Amino acid sequence: MKILLSGFLLSLAISQAETERVYFGTGGREAKGIYQATFDSEKGELSPPSLAAEVKSPGFLAWHPSGKALYAVANTPDGAGVVAYTLDDKGFLTLLNTAPIGDGGGAHVAVHPSGKLLLTAQYGGGSTACFQLEVDGKLSGPATLHEHEGGSKVVGNRQNSPHPHWCGFSPDGNFAFVPDLGMDGIMIYKVDAEKGAIAKHGFAASVPGGGPRHMRFSVDGKFIYLLNELALSVSTFAYDADKGMATLLTTTSALSEAVKAKEAFNSASEILVHPNGQFVYSANRGNDSVTAYRANPKTGELTVTEVEPIRGAWPRNINLDTTGNWLLAAGAQSNTISIFDIDQTSGELTFQRGKIINVPVSICILFGR
Repeated sequence: MKILLSGFLLSLAISQAETERVYFGTGGREAKGIYQATFDSEKGELSPPSLAAEVKSPGFLAWHPSGKALYAVANTPDGAGVVAYTLDDKGFLTLLNTAPIGDGGGAHVAVHPSGKLLLTAQYGGGSTACFQLEVDGKLSGPATLHEHEGGSKVVGNRQNSPHPHWCGFSPDGNFAFVPDLGMDGIMIYKVDAEKGAIAKHGFAASVPGGGPRHMRFSVDGKFIYLLNELALSVSTFAYDADKGMATLLTTTSALSEAVKAKEAFNSASEILVHPNGQFVYSANRGNDSVTAYRANPKTGELTVTEVEPIRGAWPRNINLDTTGNWLLAAGAQSNTISIFDIDQTSGELTFQRGKIINVPVSICILFGR
């Protein structure tokens, strides 16, 4: 009887490990808030989505490190703000509290590994906001705003002023990074986790006119891969963890100039690093595709291996499941989530026909904890 019971528990554990929740941040009138679905990592299938929380324009989402709270930058009654939620056993979200950012255009959100502070990047306002977090995950008090200054002015109308677009932390949590599309570089902040605060530390200049959007660290923490929205390219930086500084090394184009010339408008949106450290992916709006790269572990240089269409329109976001076997692409203008199998040797993508689900104006994919 004990042997049978042990076998049953093992089967149950395996079954549970193969399924995880996925949350979708959305924008636009067609969307009602944050949606959720379950992902079967064995079959590469998503369940039909359901509304997890009703809220206006919950763009990007982030987890508290405990996995017990989820945050969204959204439109609140007090304007652009952050909304904090707790989760029930079925994955539905219950409002914990909200806090105004105090500046317009919240574009991205990230939580420090300590769980003591949260950052947002304001594309429209030109600032980075820092919130303190309470032990239970609640947002505590007003945000401290750090204004970005200047603009490279290389690309007219897009780079006349600062436009922070992403925020995140170094692997050791000692520094925060905010790529700024208008400034053509990355603002770097020193983190004081105990005080729940950040302070300006440095600036890493990128390619002129590139328009930095999002970034990721290499698995070993030696390199930063910075996605340039305007140029549709990825710049590799060497990262000095002791000094908290980054130095530009190389830049790789996501699409050829000939391909870009055939499109009325295009821009890059998201970048990912595969858990094995060998592959990098970036999404191309307009071309409606994902570019796959192989990463040189010694130099950080990227080489394009393929450009795969997403079978949807305007991939605002892409993400990898926790196994690293699947890539999901959110077509914001087609209201679709498409699924791709990842070849673990080459990193190439294979479209999973018949497995697309519909999520209205999805602009963020966040796998559950």
